[in-house]
Amino acid sequence: MLTLTSLRRVWAEGDWGLTRPLRTKEVEAPLKPSEAGFLLLDSSLVPMYVNWDAAQVLCYPQTPKSSQAAIMALKKRLRSLLQDRLPDLGRPSFVEFSSERRRYLLKAFCLDSFMKGRWQPAYALFIEREHHPVLDLAHIRNEYGLTNREIQTLRFLLGGLTSKEIASRMNISANTVKAFLRQIMLKMGVTTRAGIIGKFVSS
Repeated sequence: MLTLTSLRRVWAEGDWGLTRPLRTKEVEAPLKPSEAGFLLLDSSLVPMYVNWDAAQVLCYPQTPKSSQAAIMALKKRLRSLLQDRLPDLGRPSFVEFSSERRRYLLKAFCLDSFMKGRWQPAYALFIEREHHPVLDLAHIRNEYGLTNREIQTLRFLLGGLTSKEIASRMNISANTVKAFLRQIMLKMGVTTRAGIIGKFVSS
């Protein structure tokens, strides 16, 4: 689920941080558990806007507080997550990480706004808890003789990712992903992605 509510809240606050950098008062009242984390960063990865869910996930095990130290802690955590994984225009990056023994997916997007200003956001980040079902793919591997990379591709496919998203997660080309999917289809005796999912469900 993307953070449409979070986007609306940022919009409602006015200027999207274009006239001044936002501080940790942006760590707002708790959102519903179903909503995801949302952040805006400047080009130095300094948080300009952070919603409550994002602050809780990134600051764990500490409780998010409105302070300069909290901003520095967030900046340090974000740098560690995005190291060598900064997104480019038209090519978002995807990072999996753990917090409080839970798995999360961080989606980072490079912004290119026609609105130019001193405090222009450079990156938008979404943090979502990974809601993939607990997948025990061992029986699928054994039944159809899938390789480790094919199993990894299958797991992402079952998570609803597109070929481009799978490619970004696996650091391979989209054509290589399609080749893995063709091999999976061949081994499973199906001709479509829906057929792959059907085989998994029936198993």
